[in-house]
Amino acid sequence: MMIEYDVCVIGAGPAGLSAALQLKDCSVCMIEREEKPGGILKQCIHDGFGLIKFNAEMTGPEYSQRYIDELMTTDIKVYMKTFVSNINYICEKNIQIELINPEQGMFQIKVKSIIFATGCRERTAKQVFIHGERPAGILTAGSAQYFVNVSGYLPCRKCVILGSGDIGLIMARRLTLEGAEVLGVYEIKDSSSGLQRNIAQCLEDFNIPLHLSETVIKTHGDDRLTGVTVAKVDSEFNVIKGTEKYLECDGLILSVGLIPENELTKEMGIQIDSHTKGPIVDQNMMTSLKGVFACGNQVHVNDLVDYVSKSGEIAAKACMEYIKGNDYEKEDIRIKFDDSEFLYIVPQVINRQNENMNVTFFFRSSRKLRDAYVKIEINDKEIVNKSYIALNPPELQVIDIALGTLSQHDNIKFKINQR
Repeated sequence: MMIEYDVCVIGAGPAGLSAALQLKDCSVCMIEREEKPGGILKQCIHDGFGLIKFNAEMTGPEYSQRYIDELMTTDIKVYMKTFVSNINYICEKNIQIELINPEQGMFQIKVKSIIFATGCRERTAKQVFIHGERPAGILTAGSAQYFVNVSGYLPCRKCVILGSGDIGLIMARRLTLEGAEVLGVYEIKDSSSGLQRNIAQCLEDFNIPLHLSETVIKTHGDDRLTGVTVAKVDSEFNVIKGTEKYLECDGLILSVGLIPENELTKEMGIQIDSHTKGPIVDQNMMTSLKGVFACGNQVHVNDLVDYVSKSGEIAAKACMEYIKGNDYEKEDIRIKFDDSEFLYIVPQVINRQNENMNVTFFFRSSRKLRDAYVKIEINDKEIVNKSYIALNPPELQVIDIALGTLSQHDNIKFKINQR
């Protein structure tokens, strides 16, 4: 017998939890492949979470527990240790999802709408093409974080961190506090990929060197990592001969980027943005497939979990209107921008049929800029001109605007200029 719900939320991290709780008065279920809800926050024991959402400085587990405690007071059905094997979008408000878990085996549910909140995954050593064998001791930063913070194991005694993403910077500090020696953080680009505050608090405060325009070119060791070779690179990321240096270590921690988890959305034929690697969404977080929403880091990688939760709320509110029958035709206007100015802008499209035109835009600049200003134009008429002391690609920027009523031929364009 097929079980029926109004909405299925796939993923029980901060985006999924936030979305499901907004829909608690509907018939809603959550699908989560892990044993416990909370997503990546379960292993993020450092503080800095919740400053916007709860006006409090919290650890990751504290932040997620607020949602989990509220979840326990609702009738939301949560399927833990459950995997999605197939999604059949038959027609609007008729979606069949095939699931599998240890308790029920294979079973099916039928829903009117889906909210995807599957987060993102880390790039691995195979995806950055380092020469050498694959001995034990080569870990992604997230895996190392899980070993230390959840399992209670120290995965290495002396390590090198490749990539200066925020997780890598945080793990440089964490491993140092647990007694490991961090030889340095190596970044192939000429600037860090992490937030400036994490460079200061995680590296500078602990005298951990940051090596820019340097990378790991080879790993050494058979069963266990014994060392790595690092070298400087030029502006085209080519190795500069004569700069190679061998470093003895038993750990290589990779912080080389995150990829939104979108295998399921791709299988459904949902349009994917080549810039974010996530689904193209409108201001209501609806994808190109009507009645299917996406939120959180699955859409684009956020700096703050508070924004992840907010996107879940936006998706849930629009989903509520959709299942009630107060939906709208998909008539999207694509946001235009220059790739040389912006890495990406979300939402990528605006649906002109929706009456709520108060829109939150998220964007990243493509390069470092000082004394810059961002302009938003509709039909070549300037509606926003916001100045910034500095723009930096690792730092996500947010603009809230009221677009007003859009006519049939509206052209929305973002521009960046320097003063």
